[in-house]
Amino acid sequence: MIQLAVALGTVTIVAVTGMEAVLGLGPAVYLVSGALAVAPAGRLSDSLGRITVVRGGYLLGVAGPVLTAAGCATGVAPLAFGGLALCGAAHAIVLLSRTAAAEMFRPERRARALSVVLFGVVFGAIWGPLVFGPMFAGKHITTADLVEPWLVAGLFPLAGFVVTLFVRMPPEERTREARTARVAAAREASLAALIGRRGILRAMVAAGGSYLVMAGVMNLSGFVAVGHGHQHGAVFTIISIHIVGMYGLVLVVGELVERLGRRAAMAGGLLTMAVSNLSLVWLDSVAGMSISMFGLGLGWCFAYVAGSTELVDLAGPVERGRLVGATDLSASLGAAVFAIGGGVLYSWTDSPAPLALGATALALLGALFVASSSGRDALRASEPAVETP
Repeated sequence: MIQLAVALGTVTIVAVTGMEAVLGLGPAVYLVSGALAVAPAGRLSDSLGRITVVRGGYLLGVAGPVLTAAGCATGVAPLAFGGLALCGAAHAIVLLSRTAAAEMFRPERRARALSVVLFGVVFGAIWGPLVFGPMFAGKHITTADLVEPWLVAGLFPLAGFVVTLFVRMPPEERTREARTARVAAAREASLAALIGRRGILRAMVAAGGSYLVMAGVMNLSGFVAVGHGHQHGAVFTIISIHIVGMYGLVLVVGELVERLGRRAAMAGGLLTMAVSNLSLVWLDSVAGMSISMFGLGLGWCFAYVAGSTELVDLAGPVERGRLVGATDLSASLGAAVFAIGGGVLYSWTDSPAPLALGATALALLGALFVASSSGRDALRASEPAVETP
């Protein structure tokens, strides 16, 4: 579902509205809705439990594609925008599952735990071209051609929701978790105090900054590929290889993050993203764009896994959802601004160079900040002790 939203979100909006100048609005709506949803969802996950909130995210992921399909079938643009908004909210909320995974492991194994969850996305990269590629083969896309793919996309989050129904927590774990939350709630720090904690801003820049740059470029790459004269079906190849770069090696990345050190992984990942973005200025073939997007995904993987692991380690149990939500909020809003600006620049210049150079500069600034910031890697979580009755 996410792959379809990323690959053809811009094409869908242009097809429904008939205006190429608004191509950046599709990704912006997708990203802003995720930003607005993730902060309250993160806080709710601290109180209601992670899996309850994740289930809600999957249900939004079912409703989003259906609403977008309705917009394409009727030509009503607000329906299409609303559907993309629900898809973006679903994406952001379901990603909170990484926090739950990290909490299940000891601090020194949390990068590995997070990578196991993210590895599941590889299967989406495989299914995307197999399912959606043939639907667009040899077609000049109209709004009618977009209805069926969007309806099919809604089946994937439905399957995800069914899977979450089999997630169970033993009663004794619920009791222990509730007791831990009550004790920790009394010591809960404000968000400003959390951000001021040593090492957290660095981790937020790495995790949030890498997502900002990656999402901004990824959401516009489909339209850029079509602008180079490539078929719509080829867009799924480019996006699929990008997603493989993001998640295909994540199990190895999880181990390397702990071996190399999280600061090195964060800075190195952002630097890799900068080089990959810069290469988009010259590489305009399907193969060339795929290589650039693979490097962008791989760099994001290092920076995001290392940064997210640090955030979990440096926050207490009832602080994590709020902190991760705030990070995702700022990153998604930044990515939305980048997508709108990049879309306007592309429509004016008909060249990917301004978009690529802007993304390169942002990634470089992030790498410099992470490399120069003070503080050692977090080695253990700052979890409050639990007092037993």
